[in-house]
Amino acid sequence: MDSNKEITALLRLIDDPDDEVYDTVASKLLNYGKDIIPNLEQLWEVTEDESLQERIELLIHRVHFHDLQEDFLEWSRAKEPELLRGAILVARFQFPDLNVPAILTQFDQIRRNIWLELNNYLTPLEQVNVFNSIMYNYYKLNGHELTEREPKYFFINQVLESKQGNAYTIGVLYLALAEMLDIPIFAVDVPRQFIFAYIDTLHSFVAPSKGIQQIQFYIDPISGMVYTQKDVDTYLRKINAYGREEYSAPMNTKRVIFKMMEELSLCYRYRREEQKADEIQQLMRLIVEE
Repeated sequence: MDSNKEITALLRLIDDPDDEVYDTVASKLLNYGKDIIPNLEQLWEVTEDESLQERIELLIHRVHFHDLQEDFLEWSRAKEPELLRGAILVARFQFPDLNVPAILTQFDQIRRNIWLELNNYLTPLEQVNVFNSIMYNYYKLNGHELTEREPKYFFINQVLESKQGNAYTIGVLYLALAEMLDIPIFAVDVPRQFIFAYIDTLHSFVAPSKGIQQIQFYIDPISGMVYTQKDVDTYLRKINAYGREEYSAPMNTKRVIFKMMEELSLCYRYRREEQKADEIQQLMRLIVEE
């Protein structure tokens, strides 16, 4: 059968009351992938039946979600998955038609503004002060605590538009910028927190090729506030978490995005949006660990 004729025939059967017929129709439509979305949107526009509109909306969502699953798996399997790209994929869960080039343009503008203020003679703390000045004073990024349970703060596009985010979205921007500008700032897995460490590599004259990594200080991405090792040690003792070494190793990109999605899922659970929480967890299972 000609594909256009088959699509037309299938669209006419979307409102079939027989669940078995509908499931067959839906399965065949989904096989067309994203190409079927314009047809479904056109049908939605001329449909007055609310129950049929809901079926169409569900089909469109299933197409987008399947596409997102494939992109997540491809990202996860990459040799060096990009952090910003991972955050963009998370945002596509809520905004499937996300304008990715616009996000990349905004990101590059921030990168350029920071780069213009950096030079090789700045100390680690001075480098971080440049980051903080541009991000929190010039762009006026405002961090919110995860306890606010607001899904909108998890989506990188909304953060760039509204300048409101949480530790993960603002943090992803911070980390991606640091990586691009060759500043050794990394996320570390401190319990109940999402914070960064400025990790310097020290070289000795005896064995210059073997560097020793040393944390200079910690950074809170919500505000850019700097903490000392003593501050973090005090916090760890307060929550009865011992074994500092395990909390000082840098997290890889996939671990950062996984934790970001874990918090987003909890946020949806808190708001009783169970389907969204379940779908986020499905995406989390696609993040393949090395």
